Amino acid sequence: MEIGQSIEGKTAIVTGASSGIGAETARELADGGANVVLAARREDRLDALATDIESDHDVTAAVVPTDVTDEGQVETLIETAVERFGSLDILVNNAGLAAGSDVESLSSEDYHTMMRVNCDGMFFATRAALPHLRESAGTLVFIGSFAGQYPRPFNPVYAATKWWTRGFAKSVSAQVGGDMAVTVINPAAVRTEFAVETDDDAFDAAPFEEQFEPGEAVEPTEVAEAVRFVATQSPSMVSELDLYDREKLTFF
Repeated sequence: MEIGQSIEGKTAIVTGASSGIGAETARELADGGANVVLAARREDRLDALATDIESDHDVTAAVVPTDVTDEGQVETLIETAVERFGSLDILVNNAGLAAGSDVESLSSEDYHTMMRVNCDGMFFATRAALPHLRESAGTLVFIGSFAGQYPRPFNPVYAATKWWTRGFAKSVSAQVGGDMAVTVINPAAVRTEFAVETDDDAFDAAPFEEQFEPGEAVEPTEVAEAVRFVATQSPSMVSELDLYDREKLTFF
């Protein structure tokens, strides 16, 4: 049961929708009755997801292949959603990646890739979406990370991009929070195909879905449920949600 406003008939864009958190978020929002616009680079996966969503729910799932590092493609994504559905009510800034690990051995290519995807991508999408979210009094969601809250000994650049995400989200909220809801959700490790390379023997580059057993890490469905919860909160606003077990704080 939803608490607050219904999202039935609303329009939601989810970036990084081809797998993991993004795919589950699209399914969850569709379950609430929202039409979803699926954005990522892997068009075949988006097509399969759209087919599944439309067969399971009485909504429309539109596929817009998008590289979030290309501002022209991001602008087209936003424009396509508004033209197709008439409005934009929810933007989930989810696309992100980790590459490399320790600073000394991190290549410039990996550094720039993380900055472009994790920071530039969220900026481009937010900038293009703000006028439409203002018009709909909508919801802007950023998928942050535990890594963006607490210093840690591996992958400092990835962590820095998530500190950027959190700072950007909160500053955007201060700027436009009177017109729309702005929330950052900070999960710890999520059991998806996402992987983090480190120089610490306690960790490896295997996908988190292989590193962790069920119950040992956050599930993508839990993040998706948090996004749906946030989207239904009106007129109140959820500023920030942390998703991780209590032992996470003692581990580091």
